[in-house]
Amino acid sequence: MSKRDLLLEIGLEELPARFVTASMNQLSEKVQKWLTEKAIEFGTVTAFSTPRRLAILVKDVEESQKDIEEEAKGPAKKIALDSEGNWSKAALGFVKGHGMTAEDIYFKELKGVEYAHVNKFIQGKQTVQLLSELQDIISGMTFPKNMRWADQELRFVRPIKWLIALFGHDVVPFSIADVKTGRVTKGHRFLGNNATIENPSQYEAALAEQFVMAAPDKRRQVILDQIKTLEQEKGWIIPVDEELLEEVNNLVEYPTALFGQFEEEFLELPAEVLITSMKEHQRYFPVKGEEGKLLPFFVTVRNGDAKHLDKVSKGNEKVLRARLSDAAFFYKEDQKKDIADALKKLDSIVYHEEIGTLAEKTARVKTVAGILADALNLSEEKVMALRAAEIAKFDLVSHMVYEFPELQGYMGEKYALLKGERKEVAAAINEHYMPRHADDDVPPSVIGAIVSLAEKIDTLASFFAIGVIPTGSQDPYALRRQASGVVQILAEKKWNISLEELIALGLKGLEAKNILKRDVEEVKADMFTFFKARIKHLLQEKQIRYDLIDAVLFGEIGSIHSIVERARVLDAKKDEAGFKESMEALSRVMNIAVKCENKVTVDPNAFDNDQEKALYEKYQQAAMKYTNSKSENERFELLVSLQSEIEAYFENTMVMAEDEALRYNRLSLMKEISEWVASFAAMNKIILS
Repeated sequence: MSKRDLLLEIGLEELPARFVTASMNQLSEKVQKWLTEKAIEFGTVTAFSTPRRLAILVKDVEESQKDIEEEAKGPAKKIALDSEGNWSKAALGFVKGHGMTAEDIYFKELKGVEYAHVNKFIQGKQTVQLLSELQDIISGMTFPKNMRWADQELRFVRPIKWLIALFGHDVVPFSIADVKTGRVTKGHRFLGNNATIENPSQYEAALAEQFVMAAPDKRRQVILDQIKTLEQEKGWIIPVDEELLEEVNNLVEYPTALFGQFEEEFLELPAEVLITSMKEHQRYFPVKGEEGKLLPFFVTVRNGDAKHLDKVSKGNEKVLRARLSDAAFFYKEDQKKDIADALKKLDSIVYHEEIGTLAEKTARVKTVAGILADALNLSEEKVMALRAAEIAKFDLVSHMVYEFPELQGYMGEKYALLKGERKEVAAAINEHYMPRHADDDVPPSVIGAIVSLAEKIDTLASFFAIGVIPTGSQDPYALRRQASGVVQILAEKKWNISLEELIALGLKGLEAKNILKRDVEEVKADMFTFFKARIKHLLQEKQIRYDLIDAVLFGEIGSIHSIVERARVLDAKKDEAGFKESMEALSRVMNIAVKCENKVTVDPNAFDNDQEKALYEKYQQAAMKYTNSKSENERFELLVSLQSEIEAYFENTMVMAEDEALRYNRLSLMKEISEWVASFAAMNKIILS
């Protein structure tokens, strides 16, 4: 079969940078899925994107679908033929459904029964006949935000300006929003011209002649190389933030890096202020010296060539100077205010109309922080944790955070130090927002971790209390991130704080203030399920097998650190000799224990064989050591130490005895051991090969 290359390009008004990569990948995945579903073989796939285009080049696409020859099974012979040997309605319906006749039927025996069969042949269609369906792929793309334009009904991320659909040299004809497919693409908006693509393989080179680097990976590398050159020429260190690099890469089609400078007096501002001003508002990379301190320079990337860079640099300097002047003014003004005055303003700031003000939230967080500090037997650190919880939100009313919300916490630490707060308290103000994102660390200090935990559990409890629970992709208050933060902190700090108790603690203050709009037990159940999903995700990231995760998450959670350690122990032991046999023994106990409907106190005097006595005594000894053990590995070994006694017990003991008292006693022993085993993990959930 002959092959051709396929090119599909969607030309658009400039896309938001944050949408570009995901949209490119979506187009690539949809086209590949379509080709696979249509049984059209193809070779390598290359995706392209710039702010003005999304494109995909598929090499070696077959010119027709594969022919399909398959055997179809129909009704049994006794149903396909009537008593006189004529074809039944079932048989005739079977062949009609496959576009064949009764003459095509043959019988084939399967497991002692003959069934009607037909050989079905479907000739593949020409690929060119199917390619117009690419129109539906484009129209069916989804984006975080859509728009409509002119009188078009189509909702798309940005107005479509041109379309290319080429199969080899031929244009695939279709139109979307009155834009017809062709072979003409547009070059750089200011430097380039239109380019005619005669063959898909020419696409990338043709755009390069018109000052467009269509491959995002290559464009990214050009930016990095140019930054590296500046570092070498100037003796600078230019930290490259990956998120910023991704955004900049999706803002340009022909990148040229350049630098500018600003007045040294601005270096008196906190480094976070300077970096945020450059990064968040201007998309500039900061510049540091060899000792790691910020220098009065910045690096930016122009969407164009190297002509007149001095003018471009001056323009960028002027814009940044205005930003930094504002920041300097805010910084000075904020220092004129006392923390107490800032805290008073929290009384008038509504956190959520159903939950209350920021001041009310702060009071609840302070209460929870104090209880957590007591649970950890802290004294001096408790005093600092209470103070940190009390003033953790005071920077939210500052000019600086109002202008740069990204600086919440950072500015709280700076301003607290300037106002004479203890450094541990100031650091905790910043740390209580941690982890800020999936790759962030937990608060390094105990004080910061306590306030962070208190803050997050109050946030979660508050929203669950009023029925605001994330569903699907909807999570406007970032509750999943908050819950993941709680899980990370408890796991990494190794605190023996029960998740169930923490949830109850978060809800207690809400009940007292009548914020709880739902049944408290229902809220607890929802929060428990929500946290369970976050713990499961944490364990999955640690490469723990799914059945082992199900085993440790079967019952109550208790200590999250303990859950993680138990999962690690099971994961480490699962391939060791004897693991299967030990799990089978423990699982046998757990499986029969479910038949215990009336648990009674186990009476050792009622045992009637030595194996019962031996199991009970071994269990009693192991359970006592289990309670005093601090190692999950030791606890696991104590559980499996019962294996031989359990095996001997079942070989010599009829648990479901006819005598009711004897049966209850035996089932109650099984139940007691089962509950003890389940406190580690539900061993009967583990898949044994």
